[in-house]
Amino acid sequence: MFVDQVKIFVKGGDGGNGMVAFRREKYVPKGGPAGGDGGRGANVIFVVEEGLRTLMDFRYQRHFKANRGEHGMSKGQHGRGAEDMVVKVPPGTVVIDDDTKEIIADLTVHGERAVVAKGGRGGRGNIRFATPANPAPEISENGEPGQERYIVLELKVLADVGLVGFPSVGKSTLLSIVSAAKPKIAEYHFTTIVPNLGVVETEDGRSFVMADLPGLIEGAHEGVGLGHQFLRHIERTRVIVHVIDMSGLEGRDPYQDYVTINQELKEYNLRLMERPQIIVANKMDMPEAEENLAKFKEQLKEDYPIYPISAITRQGLRDLLFAIADLLQTTPEFPLHELEKEKEEEKRVVYKYEKQEQEFDITREPDGSFVVTGDKLEKLFKMTNFSREESVRRFARQLRSMGIDDALRQRGASNGDIVKIMDYEFEFVD
Repeated sequence: MFVDQVKIFVKGGDGGNGMVAFRREKYVPKGGPAGGDGGRGANVIFVVEEGLRTLMDFRYQRHFKANRGEHGMSKGQHGRGAEDMVVKVPPGTVVIDDDTKEIIADLTVHGERAVVAKGGRGGRGNIRFATPANPAPEISENGEPGQERYIVLELKVLADVGLVGFPSVGKSTLLSIVSAAKPKIAEYHFTTIVPNLGVVETEDGRSFVMADLPGLIEGAHEGVGLGHQFLRHIERTRVIVHVIDMSGLEGRDPYQDYVTINQELKEYNLRLMERPQIIVANKMDMPEAEENLAKFKEQLKEDYPIYPISAITRQGLRDLLFAIADLLQTTPEFPLHELEKEKEEEKRVVYKYEKQEQEFDITREPDGSFVVTGDKLEKLFKMTNFSREESVRRFARQLRSMGIDDALRQRGASNGDIVKIMDYEFEFVD
């Protein structure tokens, strides 16, 4: 089974907690603080593995949670950082953030790596909080939470040549004859429902990867038929080989087929029309094929080369393969449309005034309690060690410096009111 899109959850490891400890040794007066820092949490890293061809493994494991760092220890010993979690993906994988739809990574080369979820830093031990005014602090931090997100993995087949055309025009037959690939071949539409790859070698020793992509029909760019499932894979190919059934046996007009499919490629992504195309007039062993080809050549406006072949009798295949190999030598690789735009934007820096986002939000529950939310606030909350009074007082100071106390007063909070942060409740003290 070929899997080419999957949604998974990734979470970087939390940092280890810092420790509150003190030196207590004989003959060492005023030993002072000795609590070490926690270790950093592990990152979740994707690495390209050449041997993989599909995203099948992700169908069975959809949650990837990295290990947390080791906690700090006494005698000033820091915790060990966790080893990164390495996940193997096939070449051609695009990693997209499910919430923002932003491309995180485009992984194509064997061994290429990308951090998809960062681990949290370790919490500081009480050694870090010692000051002349407070030489023996009982303050430590919990580890920073690791980054967590839902991501979508899309696999775009890495082939040099993509065979496109209506269903049942002979794409699978052509691939099976020129390579060792064994695609499913039958006399019904949409026999091919997953891309098939085959390595083709010409007589003069040149080789390239050819993909037989699922049949395309009108409306594919809107998802009709196999729609986007097919079009996703054509983005990577360098040369498009347009296979057309010249026999007209199914009652279709070859030129109309050609126009329809080019229109679908254009609607999906304008840049696909920049790729060089070769037109293959297939089924030339059938009656009326010669007439249809002459008519097709008259109607054709573009200057694309046409190669009449018969996949069954192998007529014209040698010349076709030489032409494809020659074209590949002069055709550069096409980077992804979105990534190209990003590279252009990197060269040009535009400074805009952006209104500072509010660090927290206060809402009111039906029972009269106040709910305070915000990413920065929740991170501070998770990193506070509530078992130590000094740490709790530090958290209260942090809230005050963020302006949360004043904001609550403005919203009408008074002594004894309940304030909720995440799943915890506090009493407001004015």
